[in-house]
Amino acid sequence: MQLKLEKFVCVLGLVASMTATADTLTRDNGAPVGDNQNSITAGERGSVLLEDVQLIQKLQRFARERIPERVVHARGTGAHGVFVASKDLSDLTLAAPFQKKGKETPVFVRFSSVIHSKGSPETARDPRGFATKFYTDEGNWDLVGNNLPVFFIRDAIKFPDMVHSLKPSPVTNIQDPNRFFDFFSYEPGSTHMLTWVYSDYGTPANYRQMDGWGVHAYKMVDAEGDVSYVKFHWKSKQGINNLNLDQVMDVQSKDFQHMTRDLYAEIGAGNYPSWDLYLKVLKPEQLDDFDYNPLDATKMWAGVKEVKVGTMTLNRMPSNFFQATEQVAMAPANLIPGIEPSEDRLLQGRVFSYADTQLYRLGANHSQLPINRPVVEVLNYNQEGFMNMGETDSDVNYQPNRDGVKEDPRARHSSVALKGYVQQAAIKKQLNFKQAGDLYRSFSEQERSNLIRNMSGDLAAVNDKDTQAKMISHFYKADEEYGTRLAEAVNADLKKVKALARAL
Repeated sequence: MQLKLEKFVCVLGLVASMTATADTLTRDNGAPVGDNQNSITAGERGSVLLEDVQLIQKLQRFARERIPERVVHARGTGAHGVFVASKDLSDLTLAAPFQKKGKETPVFVRFSSVIHSKGSPETARDPRGFATKFYTDEGNWDLVGNNLPVFFIRDAIKFPDMVHSLKPSPVTNIQDPNRFFDFFSYEPGSTHMLTWVYSDYGTPANYRQMDGWGVHAYKMVDAEGDVSYVKFHWKSKQGINNLNLDQVMDVQSKDFQHMTRDLYAEIGAGNYPSWDLYLKVLKPEQLDDFDYNPLDATKMWAGVKEVKVGTMTLNRMPSNFFQATEQVAMAPANLIPGIEPSEDRLLQGRVFSYADTQLYRLGANHSQLPINRPVVEVLNYNQEGFMNMGETDSDVNYQPNRDGVKEDPRARHSSVALKGYVQQAAIKKQLNFKQAGDLYRSFSEQERSNLIRNMSGDLAAVNDKDTQAKMISHFYKADEEYGTRLAEAVNADLKKVKALARAL
């Protein structure tokens, strides 16, 4: 009996030793998390795996935090228009909008602010969403990007954490630099994007005078199944116009919704804004030719030539804001034959997360809403569900079937060779600071001064001096002048900053 009791006590001790402590990160079921920094991938350059429970659960729970407002991109303005291809890209892709010069494709664009709420002033510093829905003759394709070419993080598993840090405090409901700089001090890959956001590009004057970027690498696939990697860039034909801090304060005192008002006024007056679409193209064998990973969303493809492939013109505002702009369901999962997601880890997570978010916000049948409905016939066997507006009159709701409904071989996913192990590890060749330094040095002296002024205002509010110095060391590592000026602006210990930078 004594022996059995001792064994029982030992078992209890073993269980206790395996139980997550109060400072151990867990999933919703209480199980400890082994790695909250990296998604599980099929090798170094393979796709993210659906078996990554931590990633999937974080993204699902994150998408359901707000009812009914979008968690991100809550404040938006949309417009209808048309995209006209300027050349035949059939040698590069099967994608319908690019099959011949002059081909027209209707579009709907939703501009937005990323972090701030639905009623926030449009002067607030923020990346701006630039999402385009192409109503093609092979289904809807959504190119969901921003007005800046890169992003803060490179792995979707960090997206909920990043947004939590940037959103108002759960205790005070106040947005707090102490929180988001605490997070970014552990994310050196954010240095490039932070430089963009805290420059005057973080406060565009209007939606017409800003560029749009796909941010991620995508794949284009031709009729033979050959793959090319591409990046998309919308260049504003109106030019780029940003506001400095003084102009922001002046505009905000007069009109907190100036960007929306401007778009309605300009299109209403017949001044239709337009953007040229440019592509950068790499072959798969070129991905190793860089000192960074080209599938990293914190990186631009520096030195890769851009080619113009078409022009988009916005020519009509929605007749009802809610029915169009609020109910449009943009998602990177909306793809068409000839365009596929790359192995970019942030994009891989977004392909799941955005579509899942729209299902949550608008319901299983949101694609039947007029703003989301494809211009081609939809034939699938999804059925029932809330707000189903279909008119199904057949008892065949399965496939294969006697009606002979078959797949289209052209729409099969491309084949990718894999090597390595299923892993959970950070990407190699991170090069966290170089492009941020290049960007800083590309700015004029006035632009640099504005950047220092904009960023030091928030950095000065950081109470923890270690966090402040760590954050500044990232910018010092990018460019010594950049970090030195920030340190001086907030009276930080430059000697400490330099020591931290040497250790990076």
